[in-house]
Amino acid sequence: MRSNINQIEEQRRQEQNRLDAAREQAQRNRLGQFATPAALAREIVKHVQKIWNDEPEKIRFLDPALGTGAFYSALRQVFPAESIESASGVEIDGSFAQTARRLWRKTGLKVIEDDFLLLPPPPCHQRFNLVIANPPYVRHHHLGPEQKARLKPISQKILGTNINGLMGLYCYFMIIAHHWMSHNALGVWLVPSEFMDVNYGLVLKKYLSEKVTLLQVHRYDPDDLQFDDALVSSAVVIFRNRAPEENHRALFSFGGSLPDPKHHNRVDLADLGQERKWSKLSLITGKTRASDSPQAVTMASLFTIRRGIATGGNSFFILPLHQAKELGIGLRFLRPTLPSPRFLPETVIEPDENGFPCLEKPLALIDSDLPEDQIRDICPPLWKYLQSGIALGINRTYLTQRRHPWYHQEQREPALFLCTYMGRSLSNSKPFRFILNRSRAIATNVYLLLYPIGPLQSYLNHDRGRQEIVWHLLEEIKLEALMGEARVYGGGLFKLEPAELGRVSADSLVKALKLDIRRPPVQGVFDF
Repeated sequence: MRSNINQIEEQRRQEQNRLDAAREQAQRNRLGQFATPAALAREIVKHVQKIWNDEPEKIRFLDPALGTGAFYSALRQVFPAESIESASGVEIDGSFAQTARRLWRKTGLKVIEDDFLLLPPPPCHQRFNLVIANPPYVRHHHLGPEQKARLKPISQKILGTNINGLMGLYCYFMIIAHHWMSHNALGVWLVPSEFMDVNYGLVLKKYLSEKVTLLQVHRYDPDDLQFDDALVSSAVVIFRNRAPEENHRALFSFGGSLPDPKHHNRVDLADLGQERKWSKLSLITGKTRASDSPQAVTMASLFTIRRGIATGGNSFFILPLHQAKELGIGLRFLRPTLPSPRFLPETVIEPDENGFPCLEKPLALIDSDLPEDQIRDICPPLWKYLQSGIALGINRTYLTQRRHPWYHQEQREPALFLCTYMGRSLSNSKPFRFILNRSRAIATNVYLLLYPIGPLQSYLNHDRGRQEIVWHLLEEIKLEALMGEARVYGGGLFKLEPAELGRVSADSLVKALKLDIRRPPVQGVFDF
């Protein structure tokens, strides 16, 4: 029979490729349809087999996001047929459900074509003792208000707590599946690892550390993408559906494979609630990092940290300065602006006589709070340019519709220090770098803006030469400290939000500059 399963698996892969090719990548991204690679499915199920070996009962299998049946195929390849009592899969997409039903109809798999999240859970005696799934990776902004309104109350009832509105669809799958699992059932979920670090993941982490017994969280190396068609860092979460024992310790692993990780660490459940970022738990020892201490001096003690501005149309609002002058747009309507980090090799930005950066191709941002009729009288070339923007629909983007007038930008003061917002960790470069900005240039939202406050501001006020000292100290912050607070995505892409940079330890700056911080740190303002 196993040879028959192998033949069906070969057909399944062909059908999977056919179905994927029939849809645009953008549509698959919106629906979160990223097929589980066959080798990865087998790796996970083989790992499950080691955990399952001591189980006396037969398997009652469920995949609530079946697709064409990659996990079911792996189950049938790894486990003997006599050890499987029943198997069911739920699939919302009719094309996939029909394909799975046609492929597996003679093997005992029950295929349910429906929305798993809206199905009533089965009675207790019919629940499943093994759930393995790769739920759809659909971000919250692709979930409509009606869908969220249906899912949030269901999840809140299960968890007994409020649900973050930014939660992705895969989180709802994990929570709602709780009432489909029998007591002591094994749950195995292949999900994006971002839940480990972001705010919306707090609810899911609370579920995993308090409501069930978390066995293992394995995070694959973000440089080693598990999905060819999705730039996402993946994790496997394994737990038992039973309340955790008091002294239970969960295994956190990273890199390599699920059964043979490069790094691993056992973590007390009591410590999980204190740790904001689970992604580093496989790499660190001890209860918490120093930056988690309420008395720690962090970057938020020394800076107000904000994101740069979002224009709603960079290609229209941001022009090379020479082009804006050729169009006849006066300087009163232009603000100096830094280019994207990849076009900014300089790390110390000096100003020209008008405050623009001394760069080969300085940029200017169009900005005014004057109404259009006044602009037409004062600067006809700008008025003409704005009319071209209206013809292109620039005034109807999400951001510009909410501004009055639509070309009046967010207001930010030029920041003396900046940090790049995202980047990749490559052998010849760091994902984040700090910039000393002595010009009057503002920056877009690909930068974090650092405004000195408190003792650091006083230190800088005394001597302009101290700016470079602070900048050098920022550049010397250990990369591990920055990456430890950042969130990571597939392909080794790191992103650092203002609040995350604010949590990075600033002890090295305080000691080097001999700043007098005797009271609890003053916390900077963040853009989340």
